[in-house]
Amino acid sequence: MATGLFVILDDVAMLLEDAALMSKVAVKKTVGLLGDDLAVNAEKAIDFPATRELPVIWAITKGSFVNKIIILPIVFLLSSFLPELIVPILLVGGSYLSYEGTEKVFEWFSRYSTKAGVVHQSLKETGKTQTEATKIKAAIRTDFILSIEIIVITLETVIDQVMPVQIMVVSLIALLATVGVYGFVAFLVRMDDVGLYLIKRSLLLTGLEARGFRLCGEVLVASLPKIIRILTVIGTVAMLVVGGGMFVHNVDTVHSVLFFLPSLVADLVSGLVVGASLVMGLSKIQSVLNR
Repeated sequence: MATGLFVILDDVAMLLEDAALMSKVAVKKTVGLLGDDLAVNAEKAIDFPATRELPVIWAITKGSFVNKIIILPIVFLLSSFLPELIVPILLVGGSYLSYEGTEKVFEWFSRYSTKAGVVHQSLKETGKTQTEATKIKAAIRTDFILSIEIIVITLETVIDQVMPVQIMVVSLIALLATVGVYGFVAFLVRMDDVGLYLIKRSLLLTGLEARGFRLCGEVLVASLPKIIRILTVIGTVAMLVVGGGMFVHNVDTVHSVLFFLPSLVADLVSGLVVGASLVMGLSKIQSVLNR
């Protein structure tokens, strides 16, 4: 009886060891996508009044956990029984991300163009009238698409492992994608509060220590608006790169056409082409329906 127990414990230990090893490999393979995930979701979660930032981030975080709970079993089932459906699902997600990213690009151009088109103007007006609940739902939708990509790539990394190892590794990366990303975003949106605390703290100190606290506080307060602007740009580019990458890496024709470009540029170009086609196509449909 004792021998049987030791055998079971030894098997469990080996599974955990394999899971730990493959988790390191999976992190290396998905680190770029996790970075894109951070940029996209940070950009989605920071455009709120200061008093609503943390409640909104918590709402998006809960939605992200629900996304993972939904996606994980579906991806495992599809991988086992209908693997041919995974690529079409990725392409649908890529289309959505490309569309969202291109909308943002059109918004930027409409702000600086004196002759903005109908599509640009309608996008601008839509952005103004979005409610907090609408923005949260949009952020959770984007998280859903990115989560599919992260989970599928992670699963491909451990596809030759036994099912328990696959489940542990993929679940760990999925958890990391939510806790790591939104934990960092929560810290980011409170940078100015930390800075103000350090400045107030410096008033109670003297000498070099006071100057150090004040300098750190001023840097944090001054940096937040710049970081938010940078993340807005990076998040939009990341959506286009991730969305376009789904086509470049899964559609041979697209890969053949853009083979001469560096990988990142090819993904970006693909995302812009797909996104612009969808924006223009939907705009035409909307015009016809309005008439």
